[in-house]
Amino acid sequence: MSQVPEQEQQSRTERASEAPAEEMLAVDDLRKSYGDGEDAVRAVDGVSLSVRRGEVVGVLGPNGAGKTTTIKSILGLVVPSGGTVTIAGVDADENPRGVYRHVGAMLEGARNVYWRLTVRENLNFFAALGGNDPDAARDRHDRLLDQFGLADKADEPVNELSRGQKQKVSLAATLARGTDVVFLDEPTLGLDVEASVELRRELRRLADEEAITIVLSSHDMDVVEAVCDRVVILSNGRVIADDPVEELVGVFETQVYRLTVDGRVPEQVRTELTASYQVDDWERLDDRTRFDVTLAEDDALYDVLGVLRTGDCALLDVDGLEPDLEDVFLDVTDRAPDESGGEDE
Repeated sequence: MSQVPEQEQQSRTERASEAPAEEMLAVDDLRKSYGDGEDAVRAVDGVSLSVRRGEVVGVLGPNGAGKTTTIKSILGLVVPSGGTVTIAGVDADENPRGVYRHVGAMLEGARNVYWRLTVRENLNFFAALGGNDPDAARDRHDRLLDQFGLADKADEPVNELSRGQKQKVSLAATLARGTDVVFLDEPTLGLDVEASVELRRELRRLADEEAITIVLSSHDMDVVEAVCDRVVILSNGRVIADDPVEELVGVFETQVYRLTVDGRVPEQVRTELTASYQVDDWERLDDRTRFDVTLAEDDALYDVLGVLRTGDCALLDVDGLEPDLEDVFLDVTDRAPDESGGEDE
């Protein structure tokens, strides 16, 4: 996974401290159950979260964590069993039409556009649904078409486009209305590497320059780490982590080192290392041996090297392994309580 540049991490921290405090999305004790009594399945079990204007929040979780049901419940596509949802200050239960004017969404696995219409007709149609004059929105639509490489396809029916191009049209149509809050489920699915990188830039531009609030669900950890300000992790229908990206990656106070030594590591040395440290992934490489050691303190590395010297093991290489968001995600979900939860994603 690519690492986020240090200057970008710093700018995120500055944005978080300087961003407007206005709350664009507030979810309180959201619940959704299927069935009754002891056989009831809790797909969403008391989810609470908030997102500020211009903030990009990633919603993550393993399959069956309740991500899809949570998002659909927030959007009103699934009727929740309890809890409240407020978007742009509008109560979703009391005024669903009022909420709709503020929200755009692209859901993975759903046909988000009309394939018999041309690309531009789709953008005009969805803009009109939001009460926008398509002619007045033409500049925005032209920019979206250029951004996603669709300018030369603007007058072609969507049905004649490739899968990746259809995905781009869905994204453009979602943004065509210029809403305050956008939900994106697997937005990079079907996109090539170049288009995915362009999408990351566009999402950050929308948040930073137009103060659009974005809630993003994705299995692409590179996109989440590069774009999101915060990450909310769900497991069994519950929130088990809600932290800024850089802090979530920093939850590990430990450091992992990959050591390579000449020849074999004597059994006595291996025994001493594994008794005192977390040592993993022993690997024999021709005339070398490689392994990873996890240390609570950087100074402990000198103690490990001392054990190797005592056993006459010549050190060839030491590499520091930085944790990334996927490491954190797997670690946090592995430590979450294993309780009965939702069956859907």
